[in-house]
Amino acid sequence: MYIKNKKSVYREAEKKRQTENIFKNLGGGILRTENLKKRANFDLQLDFFLNDPILNLYEGIRESALEYFNKNEIEWWKSFGKSRLEKTYEVTPEDKPTRHILSSQIACLNHLFPIRNEKDDVLNFIKILDADFIDVFKINTDKHLPAYIQFEAVSEIDHLNEVKPPKTKPPRGKFSTSIDALIYAAHKSGEKYLVIIEWKYTEEYEFCKDPINYSTGSSGKTRLERYGKLIDDSLYLKSYSSYENSVYFFEPFYQLMRQTLWAEQMIKYKNEEIIKADNFIHVHIVPNENKELLEQKYQVSGKNMKESWLDNLKFKEKYKIITPMDLINSLDKIKYKELIQYNINRYWSY
Repeated sequence: MYIKNKKSVYREAEKKRQTENIFKNLGGGILRTENLKKRANFDLQLDFFLNDPILNLYEGIRESALEYFNKNEIEWWKSFGKSRLEKTYEVTPEDKPTRHILSSQIACLNHLFPIRNEKDDVLNFIKILDADFIDVFKINTDKHLPAYIQFEAVSEIDHLNEVKPPKTKPPRGKFSTSIDALIYAAHKSGEKYLVIIEWKYTEEYEFCKDPINYSTGSSGKTRLERYGKLIDDSLYLKSYSSYENSVYFFEPFYQLMRQTLWAEQMIKYKNEEIIKADNFIHVHIVPNENKELLEQKYQVSGKNMKESWLDNLKFKEKYKIITPMDLINSLDKIKYKELIQYNINRYWSY
């Protein structure tokens, strides 16, 4: 549990802009607080929680995104918090997306899901990262509606010691490391690449007295045992004599560490995986306007987000930061006129 010192300027501005300009009178979704001691509930109707969660998705993908998530048994992200005395959660059916208009999962889907079946458009997008990508492959580990982008991707076998029983397939979207979006590509070098994408929107982690340290307590001990040896043996992450209180166990680096290990293990154990990869590139999609995430000096490192993470990589070229507008600029302006206008109006109209 951590205590906020102040509100994120960017997050509050986005919340205000979307509720006033995009979702006028469509809020009113319920966030419930449950007192664990008194067993009493308190409901809040919030203007930035949509009354109808389906409206959170771009109209052109609503039916197909719901089908994709539900048939592939992917967990939708939901607002949730828990302390010793209470828990809070949104009142939304499990087979529906979050009501929260600032969800980064929703932002990722609204940008990438509409192009997932378009091979040339997906290839044009990743050429932003490396002009030497020459092809993309359909990701057939999606049993239903496979395409050229996969969402909430997991390995076929748990290589990070995150689930029980060991060496089984992790669930998608919960209790294990999932990749927001995955592209499987061919490179001019002859190698097959995993393009792993972590999408951020209004997240920030430093506006608090005590950022969450994932290496402390009994759960922290488990995490140190789970990931420590993998970091020691990593070809990509720098190792240290101790990982307790290290960058690797504070957000957003905790996510980046696990995703790097995920990609590395996918390559190491490619003979056990359906996706056979030789290399990877790690992509962080973050709006330039989110200064609290990008430019804040992190207590654990004394540096901004990019510098903090690059300091822990053996090969800095594996990590790329781009903006959602870079993605939009790669798209055909006529073919995707409505989609581009929707995302600009909702996320980037300044």
